[in-house]
Amino acid sequence: MSGLRPWIVSGAGLAIGVALVVGVLVFAWAASPVLVFVFVAIILGSGLQPIVAWLRDRLHVGRGAAILLVYGLFLLIVIALVLVVLPAAIAQLGRTLEALPPFFERLRDWASTLRPAALSAAVTGVVEAAARTFRAPDLTANGQAVVQVGATVAGGIMSLLTLLTVVYFWLTERARLQRYVLAFLPQHRRATARDVWNQAETRLGMWVRGQLILMSALGIGTGVAYTLLGVPGAILLGLISALAEGIPIVGPLLGAIPAVVVAATVSPQLALAVAGIYVVLQFIEGNILVPLVMRNTVGISPFLVIFSVLAGAAAGGLIGALLAVPIAATAEILLEGLQARDVPVAQDPTSVPDREETPVESGSPAAGATNAPADPDRIGTRG
Repeated sequence: MSGLRPWIVSGAGLAIGVALVVGVLVFAWAASPVLVFVFVAIILGSGLQPIVAWLRDRLHVGRGAAILLVYGLFLLIVIALVLVVLPAAIAQLGRTLEALPPFFERLRDWASTLRPAALSAAVTGVVEAAARTFRAPDLTANGQAVVQVGATVAGGIMSLLTLLTVVYFWLTERARLQRYVLAFLPQHRRATARDVWNQAETRLGMWVRGQLILMSALGIGTGVAYTLLGVPGAILLGLISALAEGIPIVGPLLGAIPAVVVAATVSPQLALAVAGIYVVLQFIEGNILVPLVMRNTVGISPFLVIFSVLAGAAAGGLIGALLAVPIAATAEILLEGLQARDVPVAQDPTSVPDREETPVESGSPAAGATNAPADPDRIGTRG
């Protein structure tokens, strides 16, 4: 019996370990919406960190006050956009809805002249479906629709306030949380873990800034192009294109639809011109700007950017595609922290190198893909 005791203890320990792992995985799956929400808050906090540090250095205020100043500036920008863009948006929406019925009627007349009859029927069906999609809802006659819209708006506002609250506490408690987590590691590993943590957050912040660059570039490009073409509400349509750019894969299409519809109410030629301009801008943005900006900001290769977006969309839909690049950047930093950086990798194992390679120390600037400057706000536990 004494000989079986070690086996029993080992088996019980293995069973308990497996049960704990399964329990953690089940809990993570059940709480995945919350984990995604917190990850988004960490991404936004990483993007705001340099701004908060800059305000603290210039204004000599505390971290909490600097964060509140950033929030106040964000609120002022939103209010300015609402006051400037919202009245024009409401007016443009009214004019567009008034022009849509005659436009679809002309499309029906044109579709009825097509031959053969099967082609005419197919085009007419597409026109009817588009007419139903863009038909103005009668909110005054449908009280349930009013309640649903109000609930959606209220839920969005509450989610935004909750997100800003989580970002605030992450930025104010980050250093303390980092020291607490690193205290569980052996002392000789704390410095490396701290560096990997800081580099991962730096890349997340750079991704946020890269996304803002892409959104601004597309918004300015479409706004200028629509203004030159004479499209009504060009500024509003440019803003819609910029916001839609933040949505991977389907975002460009969502941003183009309102512009094409508004242009179609003026003339079919203008709608074709707008569609052509948008295709050209998307080609430039997708093949030049996205790889270039993401490589220079996030620091990962264009191939990994495209692969991560496609894989994220396949695995998690729209949310997966949206978070694919920051997750890939974070994973790359973590894998780099696990690599044997002290041993150089020869390009050809069978050949003798022409010159002696100097081993790269794990704490040297070349040890990580991102060489971020020292930040006084990033205080962690040193080993």
